[in-house]
Amino acid sequence: MDAALSSLVTEAPGRLGDRAPVAIIDIGSNSVRLVIYEGRTRAPTPLYNEKLLCGLGRDIATTGRLPQDAVDRALEALARFRLLCTNAGVSSVRVLATAAARMAANGPAFLEAAEAACGVPIELLSGEREAALSAAGVVSGLHAPDGIVGDLGGGSLEIVDVRGPVIGQGITLPLGGLVLRDRAGGSVKTATAIVRAELAKAPQLASLENRRFYAVGGTWRALARMQMIETGYPLHVMHGYDLELKRGGFLRLVERVGPNHARALDAVNEARRPLLVYGALVLDEIIRIGKPSGVTVSALGVREGLLYEDLSEEERAKDPLVAAARELNRLRARSPGHGEELCAWTDAFMRSSHVIETETERRLRHAACLLADVGWRAHPDYRGAQSLNLIAHASLQGIDHPGRCFLALAVFFRHEGVSLEGASLPLMKLAGPRLVFLARLLAALLRVAFPITVAMAGILPRTPIGLKDGRISLSLPPDLAPLASERLANRIKALGKLLDRDSGIAWAA
Repeated sequence: MDAALSSLVTEAPGRLGDRAPVAIIDIGSNSVRLVIYEGRTRAPTPLYNEKLLCGLGRDIATTGRLPQDAVDRALEALARFRLLCTNAGVSSVRVLATAAARMAANGPAFLEAAEAACGVPIELLSGEREAALSAAGVVSGLHAPDGIVGDLGGGSLEIVDVRGPVIGQGITLPLGGLVLRDRAGGSVKTATAIVRAELAKAPQLASLENRRFYAVGGTWRALARMQMIETGYPLHVMHGYDLELKRGGFLRLVERVGPNHARALDAVNEARRPLLVYGALVLDEIIRIGKPSGVTVSALGVREGLLYEDLSEEERAKDPLVAAARELNRLRARSPGHGEELCAWTDAFMRSSHVIETETERRLRHAACLLADVGWRAHPDYRGAQSLNLIAHASLQGIDHPGRCFLALAVFFRHEGVSLEGASLPLMKLAGPRLVFLARLLAALLRVAFPITVAMAGILPRTPIGLKDGRISLSLPPDLAPLASERLANRIKALGKLLDRDSGIAWAA
């Protein structure tokens, strides 16, 4: 083991600085992947992500062994990952191995060679441990999840119940794509019988009805990507995507022949395509048996669950969306404190205006306030469009797709004005009328704030705005009276128009 790596793998979780890069290597049944994260934080952002589809679990159900060519490819990848971690200056490396390594007769020999290749001790996960980490990844990356997590790999399917931060007892079933194809001899009919028999052993599915199913794993993400392309879905972000369940089943999606089918299939890694039919079959059967209210894709799983597990209770309790928005605010805004002040300033306005917000809408508003100035370095003519694209496709967690659209539209309207002209109609449709209205309302408030503050902290607390005696009033102290320009008056008027209220500037004593 490298001396540098030897010292860091013995560190207790959480002792290293949050800003130091950390790496996780995941030796799965189908792929071997390295992800280097920016740090051990509530909303970790990948600095580097590389995978190789090795197929370690190929033919394991019939031979009981890892194929030698797959072993060779995996060991080459691990040696490369070791060097990449050194080059990136990572402070901690964790290596995990899953179903194929624990099922194979030559698994122990492979793990010994793998440890020599990557220079770090490898944790061989039990099925129950893998299920728990997958669920922790979903808990870390989705807001208040309530349902069943299913993590489909090449060798196994892990199933576990989640209710908010509470993770239930998980189970593992031999239904990974490679193993299922091997057991079924390539027959979809035989595979269907196997899937039904195995899923009957999953008591968790009995509690799935009218709750959500959270799909983790590369094959299910590939199905989601195909569906996005075939339906022309406007937001190409995998995490938080809700699969459309009214199109005849996912097996039909794989087998369908249509004008967009070839393009959709081309978006899937060629080595993964043969497994699509088995992943679709498993998902169809879970939906048929469990009758979930919907299926949400989680791009976060075992790796992120491990990072989440290492956090302190205080860090785990933080809102991942607000944490990520706060980080972007710190990195990109002219004055990060101004974004924090916008949260409190708009809080006071919303209380006085009696506009009712849900808890989810309030947290979205806070995130939008923190993101309001992230596009300021763009050319003024393109700040709206660039902010929209940056925010809609940012590496955010704890948010669904309508929420992403709200954030992007709110900052777009802040730059371009609250008129609907020129806004992204697909994103507006995905957000829905309620969130579009709230995005315009927040943008109108932001358009009042920025001409007063020039995006600098320390001014907003002295300039409260709210509804009083039926009129929206911005209060300016005497020393800030010269800010009462025609431009500012017009922006306050636009805010009043949204709420059908008279509006203007009031003078503080």
